[in-house]
Amino acid sequence: MSQSTRTNAADRRDARAAAAAPDATGAFTHRQILTILGGLLLGMFLAALDQTVVSTAIRTIADDLNGYDLQAWATTSFLITSTIATPLYGKLSDLYGRRPFYLFAIGVFVVGSMLCGLADSMYQLAVYRAVQGIGAGGLMSLALAIIGDIVPPRERSRYQGFFMAVFGTSSVLGPVIGGFLAGQDSLLGITGWRWIFYVNVPLGLLAFAVVWRVLHLPHQRRDHRIDWPGALALVTCLVPLLIIAEQGRTWGWDSGRALLCYAIGAVGFLLFVLAERAYQDDALLPLRLFTNRSFAVGSVGSIVLGAGMFGGILLLPQYLQIVHGSSPTVAGLQMIPLVAGIMTGAMSSGIAISRTGKYKVFPLVGIVFIVVALVSMSLVLEADTSVWTLVPFMVLMGVGLGFNFQPVILAVQNAVSPREMGVATSSVTFFRQMGGTIGVAAFLSILFTRLPTDIGSRIAETAAADPEAAAQAAQLQAQGVDEVLADTTGIANFPLLVEPFREGFTASIDLVFLVAAAVVAIGFFVLIFLPQLPLSDKSGIQALQEDGAQPGTAVTPDVPADQPTQSVGASAPTSTAPPAGTAEDPRR
Repeated sequence: MSQSTRTNAADRRDARAAAAAPDATGAFTHRQILTILGGLLLGMFLAALDQTVVSTAIRTIADDLNGYDLQAWATTSFLITSTIATPLYGKLSDLYGRRPFYLFAIGVFVVGSMLCGLADSMYQLAVYRAVQGIGAGGLMSLALAIIGDIVPPRERSRYQGFFMAVFGTSSVLGPVIGGFLAGQDSLLGITGWRWIFYVNVPLGLLAFAVVWRVLHLPHQRRDHRIDWPGALALVTCLVPLLIIAEQGRTWGWDSGRALLCYAIGAVGFLLFVLAERAYQDDALLPLRLFTNRSFAVGSVGSIVLGAGMFGGILLLPQYLQIVHGSSPTVAGLQMIPLVAGIMTGAMSSGIAISRTGKYKVFPLVGIVFIVVALVSMSLVLEADTSVWTLVPFMVLMGVGLGFNFQPVILAVQNAVSPREMGVATSSVTFFRQMGGTIGVAAFLSILFTRLPTDIGSRIAETAAADPEAAAQAAQLQAQGVDEVLADTTGIANFPLLVEPFREGFTASIDLVFLVAAAVVAIGFFVLIFLPQLPLSDKSGIQALQEDGAQPGTAVTPDVPADQPTQSVGASAPTSTAPPAGTAEDPRR
């Protein structure tokens, strides 16, 4: 290649970077924001779609790889690495910039997807899913942080509504795509389920190309220490706790292995707190952030709401599949009213927040909607309840979810220094993931604890009234009820017991819906303490350009003195000014 050719290529690259970069004030045009948003949405769609697709097809995959008893580890390994990676991406992107880490996350996810498609055993699949999870951990939290960098808080919720649309769409398309591909013996000479992973490759490459071309954010690098002890302690804490959350129902919550996981997790947590105190501002999760009321309330609220919301969302497809006999694909389509509600809630709250500047009311109203929907479903659900009867409650629950997801993140981003946008956003996402994991584990444990009792009582009532049913009940008892609960299709071998089985399952679901409603209701009393701060008209980049060179920490006007770390719209600089001579190329 000649010198002139290389020069022309460099000039074109610089021209593209200049066109994608903000103006002198740090502001992006609406067109630039939408272009960047396209790349971010593709990345988020990959992560959100993958989880629902794989969960639909995992049984088919496990059967093909002769590893039915190991299928949970394919989910657990992904959960562990994605959860642990989330706060790491946030902190590192604050230090080194969003662009390289978002590209890294997409690249790792694509490589992991390709490897998953090549897996020859469940052990290989579990390892490759762990690789995939490392990439997935950055796709969600970094996308939200990047929007925080380029869009002022007053306008941010309008754009964040698109993320909820992606989340909702993936929850419908996932079961449909997963069910279709898993049901194909072969496509283009390749086993059908392997396309579940291969389809991520072209989508991931497209997302990588778009982000590479359009995402050029100014960034100032700071002197810092890397919190390796904190990262290691976090791994030590989370790995055993996530394992027991996934395996506790099988092992027993008070088994020796479970107690060992609890002990290791507790030691890891203690070491993590000590490491964060020692590293102070350089910590993976600076503990002083918890003195910021918006961050503290948002984090605790995310744990509680994550537990209640994700636990509740999980149970509805279970009811549709087991009681109504819907396939995963059909159940995904039957959940469309919930998704429509999520989109409506997210979009409408985003528009209202951008017009009024008020965000606190939406999570509180959303919680009321979710609680009403869960309690109503627990009262209405019967074995023969029509799906159409559930539609209003699914819509109501969806609107409540849409009101909750983005305003809490917006409140936290609005209250912290722009230099900590990444760690604050990823922390809230991390706490919500942890809450969801805990909620799913707890609700499934309650469900499977109640099922033998509820199903047994319904079968006993039927057997007492029908001699033939009594004979089938005796056969079921001899075979073992646990076998039927492990594979619910087995109840079809006892036709007279199908109806009492469905009634017992519905009774257990009703109880869990009530418990989920109680958990979500706690979130109301947490988020009622969320401060309503003025929303800034400056993006994170604009705030950094205006205030980044000034030492000290700004204080929000009209906010009581017990909020020293809050700032309007993330416009306050960090307490440590960037060292002279460390500014990076703003086109990076």
